[in-house]
Amino acid sequence: MALPDHAPVDEVAPQTVRQWLVDKSEIAFIDVREEGQHGLGHPLLSVNVPYSRLEAEFRLRVPRPSTRIVLLDAGDGTAAKAARHLRRLGYGDLHILQGGAEAWRAAGFDLFDGTSVPSKAFAEVLEIAAHTPAISAKELEDIKKSGSDYVILDTRTPEEFSRFHVPGARSAPGVELIARADELIPSPETLVVVSCAGRTRSIIGAQGLINAGISNRVVSLAGGTQGWRLAGFELETSPADGLPERSEAATRAALDRAAALRAKHTISLVSRSIVAAWLTDDPARTTYVFDVRTKAEYEAGHLPGAIWAPGGQLVQALDLWVGVRGARLVAADDDGVRATVAAHWLKQMGWDVSVLAVPPGSGPLASGPTPQITASDLPAVSSLTPLEAAAWLGKGGKIVSADSSAAFRSGHPEGAYWSNRAQLHRLPDAVLTADRILIVGADSAAAALVASDLIELTGAEVRVLPGDGRAWTAAGFCLVVSQEPLDVDRIDYLFWNHARHQGDFAGMRAYLQWELDLPKRIEADGTAGFRLQL
Repeated sequence: MALPDHAPVDEVAPQTVRQWLVDKSEIAFIDVREEGQHGLGHPLLSVNVPYSRLEAEFRLRVPRPSTRIVLLDAGDGTAAKAARHLRRLGYGDLHILQGGAEAWRAAGFDLFDGTSVPSKAFAEVLEIAAHTPAISAKELEDIKKSGSDYVILDTRTPEEFSRFHVPGARSAPGVELIARADELIPSPETLVVVSCAGRTRSIIGAQGLINAGISNRVVSLAGGTQGWRLAGFELETSPADGLPERSEAATRAALDRAAALRAKHTISLVSRSIVAAWLTDDPARTTYVFDVRTKAEYEAGHLPGAIWAPGGQLVQALDLWVGVRGARLVAADDDGVRATVAAHWLKQMGWDVSVLAVPPGSGPLASGPTPQITASDLPAVSSLTPLEAAAWLGKGGKIVSADSSAAFRSGHPEGAYWSNRAQLHRLPDAVLTADRILIVGADSAAAALVASDLIELTGAEVRVLPGDGRAWTAAGFCLVVSQEPLDVDRIDYLFWNHARHQGDFAGMRAYLQWELDLPKRIEADGTAGFRLQL
């Protein structure tokens, strides 16, 4: 029987939560603080689902309502508010980390700064264990000048590649690197240099080619684009070139490499019927199905229930998709190659993972993008058109922006106040005592959640004006820029090394050193669960 929304939530000590994290039973350890707070320090295996977007993101990260869930906050009561909302969504096995993040530290456990730390730490541990070869930016520049046979393959997303990359690099995102190796690498004598923006994807990409049995000399570019800049070289900007089509011979070679990887790492191939049973008939186990192909391929046709997660990004930032420790993962594609590449890394990261190939014509497929939000999960709030908004607001009404702090600084309706959903109680009395409050924000889900909480907090009439600056100007509001909110209040913004891609050399050095320091911290923490197979 479901508990009432306001029933007390069990508080558990850090030592208990840590034991739960390593006992191999499923657990979702969810940090409901905002991204800026999470990035400044969190337990290694905690996953960030900010309170500001809780109902919009939670079901995607934690799909099974009976999952054991521990909520983490700053010791400020946000976890208790989150638990109440999650009960309304049907989640029942809820707990709160007693004392919040600082209690974790006080218990003698480490708090990790940064984001997607387990994935980044895995690459660093892998490099040490596998002796993944690397070259410096200076060595690469010398090779380029010498006229040697080489190719630079950038494993980031096409969007990241387009913003900046090492001159002459070619876009080869994530799992595409191995799937299309025979088309991307000109000859068996070509030196293959794998690059990204830092270290993680360069190491994973280079070692992946080595694991797949590529005969070429393969190296990672130490420090990626940041290492290139630190060596005094400039980056270039150009669109990502399209991925090459695989020839029949290249396809056979890729299939053989995938089969060898599955055999070495004992990764099972599973059928559609098995996956369907896991998704619908196993109430005690969480199953995620990830389609690791390109976005265009996914949207053209995918297994119903599969979520699009490009394979390289899945390995780089698994916590953006998976909120349940101990869950079952299925990597899917059209022929098993890209799925196998992703799976062989995920298994070594400690996950139970299988491969599903869904070839064209194999049965009914869904199309379109991954649904991000279940409408019924969001509170019902009334919205206004731009023509209605100004008249409804009337004299004495107040405007509150639900946008990010960065977006608010860039432009907001004159007279609007900014607040994060977790800090609504800190709004000025003039807002909290107003009869009418208009919520504006380009993120309609975040705006609806702010509106719902303000209704409960103030009892005021609250409406939402959906949209961005165009909607605000259509309502007759003047747009202004400002330096508000103050940096100290921007809990949704991660300042940590935020300028390292804008020429901050000190930030670059600090970030690369942070990555290099991860293995010792991971070993001391003892909860990562990596299982390298070299």
